[in-house]
Amino acid sequence: MNSFQSVPMDDDMEGGNLGPYQERARVFPNMRTKPYTPLIFHLLTRINVRILFVLMLLGFGAIFYIGASTSPVIVFVFSVCIISFLLSIYLTKWVLAKDEGPPEMAQISDAIRDGAEGFFRTQYGTISKMAVLLGLVILSIYLFRSTTPQQESSGLGRSRSAYITVTAFLLGAMCSGIAGYVGMWVSVRANVRVSSAARRSAREALQIAVRAGGFSALVVVGMAVIGIAILYAIFYVWLGVDSPGAMKVTDLPLLLVGYGFGASFVALFAQLGGGIYTKAADVGADLVGKVEQGIPEDDPRNPAVIADLVGDNVGDCAARGADLFESIAAEIISAMILGGTMAQRCKIEDPSGFILFPLVVHSFDLVISSVGIFSIRNKGDLGAIEDPMSILQKGYSVTIILAVLTFGLSTRWMLYTEQAPSAWLNFALCGLVGIMTAYIFVWITKYYTDYKHEPVRTLALSSSTGHGTNIIAGVSLGLESTALPVLVISVAIVSAYWLGHTSGLVDESGTPTGGLFGTAVATMGMLSTAAYVLTMDMFGPIADNAGGIVEMSQQPESVREITDVLDAVGNTTKATTKGFAIGSAALASFLLFSAYMDEVATFANVPFNQVDIAIPEVFVGGLLGSMLIYLFSAWACSAVGRTAQEVVNEVRRQFIERPGIMDYKEKPDYGRCVSIVASASLREMIKPGALAIISPIVVGFVFRVLGYYTGHPLLGAKVVAAMLMFATVSGILMALFLNTAGGAWDNAKKYIETGALGGKGSDSHKAAVTGDTRSFQRHCWTITSCTYQNACNNNPCHGSYLSVSVYSLPKI
Repeated sequence: MNSFQSVPMDDDMEGGNLGPYQERARVFPNMRTKPYTPLIFHLLTRINVRILFVLMLLGFGAIFYIGASTSPVIVFVFSVCIISFLLSIYLTKWVLAKDEGPPEMAQISDAIRDGAEGFFRTQYGTISKMAVLLGLVILSIYLFRSTTPQQESSGLGRSRSAYITVTAFLLGAMCSGIAGYVGMWVSVRANVRVSSAARRSAREALQIAVRAGGFSALVVVGMAVIGIAILYAIFYVWLGVDSPGAMKVTDLPLLLVGYGFGASFVALFAQLGGGIYTKAADVGADLVGKVEQGIPEDDPRNPAVIADLVGDNVGDCAARGADLFESIAAEIISAMILGGTMAQRCKIEDPSGFILFPLVVHSFDLVISSVGIFSIRNKGDLGAIEDPMSILQKGYSVTIILAVLTFGLSTRWMLYTEQAPSAWLNFALCGLVGIMTAYIFVWITKYYTDYKHEPVRTLALSSSTGHGTNIIAGVSLGLESTALPVLVISVAIVSAYWLGHTSGLVDESGTPTGGLFGTAVATMGMLSTAAYVLTMDMFGPIADNAGGIVEMSQQPESVREITDVLDAVGNTTKATTKGFAIGSAALASFLLFSAYMDEVATFANVPFNQVDIAIPEVFVGGLLGSMLIYLFSAWACSAVGRTAQEVVNEVRRQFIERPGIMDYKEKPDYGRCVSIVASASLREMIKPGALAIISPIVVGFVFRVLGYYTGHPLLGAKVVAAMLMFATVSGILMALFLNTAGGAWDNAKKYIETGALGGKGSDSHKAAVTGDTRSFQRHCWTITSCTYQNACNNNPCHGSYLSVSVYSLPKI
C-alpha cells in the first residue's frame, strides 16, 4: 500500500479529524504499521542464498540416506512429498503473479492480512506455551510409569522412551502449527487476486481460488506424511530395529504416537480460538449491520467488517489446516499400529508392507489430487449451464477415479503375502468402500446445503413467514440430515470389517485377524482424496474474502455477482469438507476403540477384550461421555455468544457516536472490533479446551481408585472406554446436525440475496439473516466431533496419554 497515503490516514483516525468520506471512500487503514513475519522465515531470509541451497542439499541428502537405510518404500514417500512441495511452490508463484487490482483492493487486503497474522501470532504463542507445559507433564508420566514387556525386551528404557515421546509430541505440535500458518498465509494473499480476477472472468477467479487452496492442501498433507516418514526412518536407524536384541519393526509405530497427539493438541485450540473468532465477528457484524441498519453484507460502513473477513482466515483456513493435518497424521499412525499388530499375530515374514501402507496411500493422494487441481483450467468465462460447483465436482470425480486405480495398485504392491494370496484384493475392496463412502458423504452434504436443491429452498421459503419459522425449519433440516450419513457409515463399517475378516489372514490358532485392519483400510480409502477435499475447503474462505473486498472497494455490481456465486459455492464446499471429516472420524472410531483396549492391556498386563455397559459404573461412564459433548458444545456456543455481544455493543456504540458513518462522512474504527474479538476468543478458548483434555484423565483416575478398593483393577479403563464410545457416537450425530443446519441457513440467505422471495432488504431476507447468525454452530461441529474426539479418542495414542497414563503409573 502507498505509505504516503496510509500515514496521514492513521493520524487522522487517531485525532478524529477526517475529511468527507466520499473523497476518501476507498482508502483503508492498516491494522499495524509493520507486517509480521514468523521468526523462522525471518532468519531464513537473512541467510545467503548459496549457503541456504547447500544446507538444503545436505538436508535432503541426509533424509534420503536415512530413508535408503530403512526401506525403498520410505525413499518413494520422500520423493513424492518433495515433488509435491516443489509443485506447491509453483502454485504459489502462479497465484502471486496475478495482479492485486486497484489500490483500494490492495489496501483492504493489507488490513485483513495484518489482522489475521496478528491474531495468529498471539494465538499460537499461547498454544506453544501450553504445548511445552503439557510436554513436561508427559515427560513426567513416562519417567515414572512402568515399562511394557516390549520395551523391556528391546532395551528401550523409561528415560529414552520418555524423551522420544516428548520429542515426537513437540514435533507434531510444531508441524501442525506450520500447517495452520500455511493455510492462512495463502488465503490472505489470494483473496485480493481472486477479487481482481472477478473483474475479468468468473472462471479465472475460480481457478485462482482453487490453486491457492491447492497449495495449502499439498503442503498440509505432504507435511503430515513426510513428518511421520522421517520419524519412522530415524527411529529405525537409531534404534537398530530388527537387529538381535533390539526393537521389532512391528512395535516401532508405537513410538510415533506423540507426533499424533501433538498435532491433536494444537488442532484442538486452533479450532476453538479460530471458530470463536470467526463466528463472533460474523454474528456481530450481521445483527447490527444487516438487521438493524439495513446495510449490505461486507459494507465498508460496518465497523466489524474487517474482523469478519479476518475471521474467515483464522477460523476456516488456519484452523482447518491444523485440523486436517491432525486427522491425516492420526489415521496414518493408527493404521500403522494396527497393521504391525496384525502382521505380528499372523507371523508374516515381512511386516513392513502392512506398516508402511498408509504412507504409500497418502503419497498417491498427493499425486492424484494434484491432477484434480490442475484439471480446473481457465477456458473462458462460465457459461449459463456450467456453474462453479459442477466444475469443482468434475475435478473431484477425476480425483476419485484415479484414487480407485492407485489404491488397487498400492494394495497389490504393499499387502500381497504368500500366506493369503488374495488378501490384497479384499483390502482393495475395503479401500473402495471408503472411497465410495467419501463420495456419498460429499453428495449428501451438497444436497442438504446447496441452494440448487430442495432442502435449502424449502428453508428459504420458511423465511417468508418470519424469523421463528426459519429457525424451526433449519433445526428440522439439521436433524433430518443425520439419517443418511449414519446409514452410510453403518454399511461401510460392517462391509469393511467383513471384507477384512474374510481376507484369509489368520493367527496361530486359526482365528481370522483382518477385520479391524479392514476398517482401517476403509478409513484410508475415505481419506485417499484428502488433499483435493482440503482444496475445496480452502476455496470457501478465499471466495468469501474476495466478495468482501469487492464490496468494500465499491466495485461494480457485476463483479459482486460473480463473487456472490463463488461465495455460495464456498459455503457448500466448507460444509462438504466438514461432513467429510466427520465421516472419516466416524469410520475410524470403531478401530480406535480396539486400539485403546490393546494399549490398556499392554500397560496393565491384564487381558482387556470387551466392555460391558450392564455394569453400573461403566454405564455411568457412557452417560458422562454423552453429557460432556453437550457441555462442551454449550461452553463453546456461550463463548461465541459472549464475544458476539461485545462486538454488537461496540458496533452500536460507533453508529451512535459517529452518526456520519451511515452518510459516508466518518470512517468506522475497524481496529477496535478486531482487537475485541481477538482478545475475547483467546480468553474463551481455554475453558472448553481444558474440559476436553482433563475429563478423560479425571474419570479414569477416579474410577481406577474405586476399582482398586473394590477388587476390579480394570474398572477405570472400562469406564473411560464407555465414556469415549458414547462421546464419539453423540459427537458424530451432534456434529452432523450442527454442520448441515449451519451450512443450510447460510445458503438460504444467499439464495434470497440472488433475488428470490423479495431479495436483499426484504422481510424474508431479514429472517434468513437471523437464521444465518445461528450458523455459528457450524464451527461447533469441530468442538463436538473433531475437537473433542481429538482430545479423547481420535488417535489410539490418546489412550496412552489421557487414560492409559493412569494405569501405567505405579500401583496405588
